[in-house]
Amino acid sequence: MKISPMIRNNICLNAHPAGCAKDVEEQVLRVLDKMKGTVPAKSPRHALVIGCSSGYGLASRIVAAFGYGASTLGISFEREPAASKTGSPGWYTNRAVDRLAAQRGIAAKSYSVDAFSKEAKRLAIEEARAQGYAYDLVIYSLASPVRVDPETGTMYRSVIKPIGTSYSGTTADPFTGKLAQASVEPASAQEVADTVKVMGGEDWKLWIDALAQAGVLKKGALSVAYSYIGPPLSHPIYKDGTIGKAKENLEHAARSLNIHYADLDFKAFISINKAVVTRSSAVIPIIPLYISALFKVMKDDGSHEDCLDQMARLFSDRLYLGSGKTVPVDSEGRIRLDELEMRDSVQNKVVELMGKINEENLPLLSDLEGFKADFLRVHGFGIPGVDYQAEVDPLA
Repeated sequence: MKISPMIRNNICLNAHPAGCAKDVEEQVLRVLDKMKGTVPAKSPRHALVIGCSSGYGLASRIVAAFGYGASTLGISFEREPAASKTGSPGWYTNRAVDRLAAQRGIAAKSYSVDAFSKEAKRLAIEEARAQGYAYDLVIYSLASPVRVDPETGTMYRSVIKPIGTSYSGTTADPFTGKLAQASVEPASAQEVADTVKVMGGEDWKLWIDALAQAGVLKKGALSVAYSYIGPPLSHPIYKDGTIGKAKENLEHAARSLNIHYADLDFKAFISINKAVVTRSSAVIPIIPLYISALFKVMKDDGSHEDCLDQMARLFSDRLYLGSGKTVPVDSEGRIRLDELEMRDSVQNKVVELMGKINEENLPLLSDLEGFKADFLRVHGFGIPGVDYQAEVDPLA
């Protein structure tokens, strides 16, 4: 079958197997070029990546494996392909990581399983015991819309909504080039609580507890969970909204873990990362327009970074600086990889552009095409060197 993007309501419903594999291959080559064959003395040896199949999770795994030579176990819940339809993008990216790692003699295994489940934790523990190692790096990169509580079986759903008052803002459709006003009603107290339940720190803590109790969390191990703050213009829908409450809970979990596992010399960090395009970015009010303007400004001044650039910097400039050096953090104890995005010179220019943009000048004053290209790339589409007219077996 020939596979083209199936987009409904700014959600892509399919993936291109060859395109997803090609994207992973290109990221691997970029990491190898960045490292140039050198592996620092202070490096991860056995990494567990929870939420490994796309975005920052995938980039983290690629950097750990191909940049630092670490064995990696990836956990993500993927949709399997069938003869008549493709699997999720992560089904193909995980297979590509495992295959490319095997070719280089690097241990890598992926499990398609609900990362919130007890089963996922059991598999990670059994793998470490079977191979005779303990994890010295645990990446927590989940961004799920739902979570089933492993104890009660209750399903919780996260929402992206403001709190206390409705929110309206201009958003851009990357596929039509049209601008529109998007309005979102405030979340109920239950929706806030449910979002914290899904995207807060409870499951991260359950993971670390399970690994430590099983004896597969190495003394001196690091763990990093990813977050975002963003500019004031997005705060009502993000930082001050339901997602922001979940991220506050995530930060509380980091502080709690550091206290609880101080005897293991364990360190849990929150990394505040740069705005990038994800599988859900196109449906969040104002975000497509903001990111498009941001990309325009940062590409023009040469400071733009994608997920891989950010994660390469996280490892080299933050987590693994060398013996005797501490991880640089802000006054709240957070790693800040968003410092280039949040520069006054960048944010002032972004606000200026967003104030001028209309549908006629949108292509000139923003990088909406870059946003669209990144969105399609996440699903394996629009990648140079891939023959999209060729017949593809989704099961291959």
